[in-house]
Amino acid sequence: MRILGIDPGSQRTGIGIIDVDAAGRVRHVHHQPLVLLGEGDFAARLKRLLHGLAALIDEYRPQEAAIEQVFVGRSADSALKLGQARGAAISAVVLRDLPVSEYAAREVKLAVVGTGGADKAQIQHMVAAMLGLTGKVQADAADALAIALTHAHVRATAQRLGVDARLAWSRK
Repeated sequence: MRILGIDPGSQRTGIGIIDVDAAGRVRHVHHQPLVLLGEGDFAARLKRLLHGLAALIDEYRPQEAAIEQVFVGRSADSALKLGQARGAAISAVVLRDLPVSEYAAREVKLAVVGTGGADKAQIQHMVAAMLGLTGKVQADAADALAIALTHAHVRATAQRLGVDARLAWSRK
């Protein structure tokens, strides 16, 4: 199973792709920050995100995608721009008929580091350790890989329990 993790952003969107085998072992495939700055106005950045992500999906052929939910912490303007970037990313994924799962930042931190209050450096360290990567992984790409790893964990747990993966992590 190939999983695409997406950490949406209006300036940089993190992309992380992993493979998961039947035994649950994960293997790094690709990661990068998709840099959107320098593309002109905000609409041009969204277009760059949509087309850049679509090209990566076409190249790496993931079977599922996972994306971080919007976190409203700074300003309303930032939250709106983040939501629009997230919408462009989801559009790129669903236009290629991939199922999308969503995870809150605290859920990702809990799954990868063991605490929902982990910082960026802890995420970067654990992602590198879990995937056998050397050197420091760029923060947005590390977050995207963490989202993909979280989805792999939730998927595997749901399969073992015989429940729908969308319900495995949610208490709703």
